[in-house]
Amino acid sequence: MDFTVIAHAVEVDHGIKRLSMRFIKKYAAPERQRLSAELCEEITNEFEKLGLITLPRRLPTSENEFVFVIEKDSLLGQTVAVATAVALLDKLGQSPLPQLFDNYPEARGNLI
Repeated sequence: MDFTVIAHAVEVDHGIKRLSMRFIKKYAAPERQRLSAELCEEITNEFEKLGLITLPRRLPTSENEFVFVIEKDSLLGQTVAVATAVALLDKLGQSPLPQLFDNYPEARGNLI
């Protein structure tokens, strides 16, 4: 998997890029017929090595879906990391802000 093109595209676009899963698959495994949950996890790990995170945090297996690829150390990347931690605490029933996701129901699914 060579994601240097994606990493450079994210950098050029000021730390965030919206990409289709079809485009990501092209660089991850062009020979594969479809995306699997295991391949999506491998892609996530490769992005981590390059200092990138995605939103939603769990990559979809549909090539027709779009995701945001974000520089982990950017202001937005750090904000997503904090929001992900709050979402995970909420999932465990230990949220420091118990009603937060009542107001933002779609956020929880994209952060976990």
